[in-house]
Amino acid sequence: ARLAVDHQPDVMDGVAVHWLQPGTADPDRRLFVYLHDGAYVFGAGEAGISEAVVIAARTGLLTVAIDYRMPPDHPHPTALEDVEAVYRGLLRSRKASQLAMGGTSAGGGLTLAAMHHLKSLGLPLPGALFLGTPWADLSKTGDTLHTLEGVDRILVTYEGLLAEASLLYAGGVDLQDPLLSPVYGEFAGFPPAYLVTGTRDLFLSDTARVHRKFRAAGIEADLNVYEGLSHAEYKFIEGSREHDAIYGELKAFLSRHLR
Repeated sequence: ARLAVDHQPDVMDGVAVHWLQPGTADPDRRLFVYLHDGAYVFGAGEAGISEAVVIAARTGLLTVAIDYRMPPDHPHPTALEDVEAVYRGLLRSRKASQLAMGGTSAGGGLTLAAMHHLKSLGLPLPGALFLGTPWADLSKTGDTLHTLEGVDRILVTYEGLLAEASLLYAGGVDLQDPLLSPVYGEFAGFPPAYLVTGTRDLFLSDTARVHRKFRAAGIEADLNVYEGLSHAEYKFIEGSREHDAIYGELKAFLSRHLR
C-alpha cells in the first residue's frame, strides 16, 4: 500500500471501530480518535476511514476510527453515546492528555459536540483537537452558507442533502442545541484546536465562528484558511501542497500538545 498503515476492525465497549497502526509506530501511547465525515448519514464501515488512514500515516499516531451509529435507525444522541463509550474505554489505559480527537465536516462538528458532552460528565478532555471545516451549526446560520452557494465545488448548496440530513440526525431535537450545533455552547476548558477551511468552503463561516469561540474562551486555536479550497477538498487532493501542508502541520500541532 502507498500508505504503510495496518487496518484492524474491532468492537470496543460495544461500538464498532477501526484500528489504524502506522508503520512508524508511535512509541509513547499517544493516540488519535477519529470521527468520520458524511453529513451524519454517510461513511459507515470502511467508507469512513480514508482520512483516518492519512492521519495515521502522516502523524505516526496509532489511530482509532469510531464507526458511530447513524440515522435513520440511530439519530442523535446515539453517535455521542458511541463516542463516549469508546473514549471511556481508552481512558482505562491512557491519560486524556495522550489523546487527540477530530475529523472533517460532520466529524469536526461531532468532535465539538463530544467536548460539550464529555465536559458535562466531568470526564477529562483530550489534549488536542483537529477540526477540519467543522459542521458546527445545523440551523443554517452563517454568512458563507449564502455567499458561497454555488461557489463551493464540493457541497454546492446547503439545500437538499445537508438540510435534510440535519433534520434526520437531530431526530426532533432543536437544531441549535449545543450537542447538535456545538457553536452555541460554552467552550471554557476545551483543548487547543487546529482548524482548517478554504475560501470557497460553504462552512467557512462555521469554522470562523468556532475559531472565535475558542479565542473568546482564551484557548489556543490555530486557524488555517487555504486559497481556493472548497469544503473538505483537501481530503481529495493527495500529493498537492495543500494536502501535505494540512496534515504536516497537524502532526506538528499534535506533537506540541499531546503529553
